[in-house]
Amino acid sequence: MTSLYGIVGNQLLPAKRRALTRESLIEDWLAGDPTLAGLDAMIVGRQVPTDHGKFIDLLAMDASGALIIIELKKDRTPREIVAQVLDYASWVRTLTTPEIYERAEKYLNQRLATAFREKFGEPIPDQLNATHSMLIVASELDPASKRIVEYLSEEHGVAINTVFFNVFEANGQEWLTTDFLLDQEEVEERSERKVRAPWSGYFFANAGLNESRTWEDYRKYGFIAAGGGEFYSGRLGQLSVGDELFLFDKGNGYLGHGVVTEEKTPAADFQTPDGPLLEQPLLGRNLGHDADNPELAEYVVGIDWKHTIERPQGKWFKGAFANQNIVCKLRDQATVDFLKSEFGLE
Repeated sequence: MTSLYGIVGNQLLPAKRRALTRESLIEDWLAGDPTLAGLDAMIVGRQVPTDHGKFIDLLAMDASGALIIIELKKDRTPREIVAQVLDYASWVRTLTTPEIYERAEKYLNQRLATAFREKFGEPIPDQLNATHSMLIVASELDPASKRIVEYLSEEHGVAINTVFFNVFEANGQEWLTTDFLLDQEEVEERSERKVRAPWSGYFFANAGLNESRTWEDYRKYGFIAAGGGEFYSGRLGQLSVGDELFLFDKGNGYLGHGVVTEEKTPAADFQTPDGPLLEQPLLGRNLGHDADNPELAEYVVGIDWKHTIERPQGKWFKGAFANQNIVCKLRDQATVDFLKSEFGLE
């Protein structure tokens, strides 16, 4: 149970939890910003009619083209909402790529491919809805319903989770907090095992090169970086000392193979052999941006580069794996075999 306290002088003032005046507000908020529910996704439908006379509250799409069913509990019992979202999933899985285009473009009032590129910075995948997931939005669930969601996810790898929206009030001020029933990354990992190839043992990392991050700095000082929000920098936390990765540069291909030497740390704290990273003559203009803001600051992972090449010579073939995520597990065996050969790992 989440508790919230205000600090008034030297005293703690407990905020009282209360019901949201209009639950429809949550749907409005999520329609405008799905990151409130921890989703790096775009909304492609609202009150989506199914073939069974029901309506899905929100339908979203992530960067892999997978669909996400977002359903608010509203006035239904906890068990009813769990059954309802599973019923919706049984229908969503039948949607074809052309059907998704038709429905999404009607909602977006623009071409889906255009909206997708604007959101994720990548072309839309050829095949959509290869997988789907479910997210229940509620203020609370009864113990039996929690056990059902946990059982489906943990025992059967079903991509289902619950996010709790709680409203607190104190002295006329209101706060909204969100909590997940299950760790969302673990839910995704379990569901991936059901539909994706085994992990190769290598990680994919996105270089994210810009004015602050340069390939020259990465190579010279042994690191990769990400910042600008938890959705980006948070993914660096997947990397542990000893992990091997291939670094991808959008527009050029794969630039290098390296081994993690230091786990995620603020750029301001990262040490190179010559001293603090931010005191080095970096080509990147502002790697130390927002250093006093843990949410937006730049974070780095130390890398021992084993093989690197210049950006224009990036390794690539048509159909090779690429992703907008900063870090993810590399599962495409054709890409792994190609990179191992190109970077001399065989």
